Amino acid sequence: MKRILLFLATNLAIMLLLGIVLNLLGINSILDAQGSDLDLGKLLVLSAVVGFTGSLFSLAISKWSAKRMMGVRVISQPANATESWLVGAVQRQAQAAGIGMPEVGVFDSPEPNAFATGARRDAALVAVSTGLLQSMSQQEAEAVLAHEVSHVANGDMVTLTLIQGVVNTFVFFLSRVIGHFVDRVIFKTEEGHGPAFIVTSIIAQLVLGLFAMMIVMWFSRQREFRADAGGATLAGRQAMIGALERLQQRHSGALPDKMAAFGIAGGPKPGGFKRLFMSHPPLEERIAALRNSVG
Repeated sequence: MKRILLFLATNLAIMLLLGIVLNLLGINSILDAQGSDLDLGKLLVLSAVVGFTGSLFSLAISKWSAKRMMGVRVISQPANATESWLVGAVQRQAQAAGIGMPEVGVFDSPEPNAFATGARRDAALVAVSTGLLQSMSQQEAEAVLAHEVSHVANGDMVTLTLIQGVVNTFVFFLSRVIGHFVDRVIFKTEEGHGPAFIVTSIIAQLVLGLFAMMIVMWFSRQREFRADAGGATLAGRQAMIGALERLQQRHSGALPDKMAAFGIAGGPKPGGFKRLFMSHPPLEERIAALRNSVG
């Protein structure tokens, strides 16, 4: 709850700052001089509502949707030694990380992967693929679990969702301001909104949305480094390096788009401009960061 309140307060502060900057730059005066009836204050509030509604709803149903999307079978009562070990390992790591016991589940996939999700640190879900359990040693699998538990302990699911809400807010706000400005100042529309507003707003939202996605993906990459470091603390640095090297050898498959940012590894390494839209750093960079870490 503190994390949510902090980000909501941060978003409010940014919105207020943006309003002040727009006034200092004289944007309000320019629009008023052209007969504009745009209320920036109300637009900011509307933008925040639009920007956060989807992301907070997505966060609220994250566990429910992940279970259904991935076909996760939650282990309520271990049926064999592997499941007993899996639940026990997550329980030990959760205690060490100072969080509540997450739900533990398994999903069918031949590729080694795992993910963590949930709206609260003390009520999360950690799930691993059958391929991971079959292809990794117990030590390597524990390191992957430690990585996911670290995501939960760091509150990464919440912060990533709220950062998405913040950037959504400003994409919506700025695209409407740009569209309104072009419509009233350049095309001289006197009442209501003309076609220029609609076209310009759509184009601006698409362009700004690309920049917003870069910001969100940059944060996602940084949190992977932090989760690797947390996994190294909980399971040992060499075990964490070994797990990432195993994923590198097996060319871990990507999760579906809506779940990709929550997995242990992303898809194939893209080149050029596409690197800016990666949810995960390349595995070789993560391995190098762990090798170069102190301790």
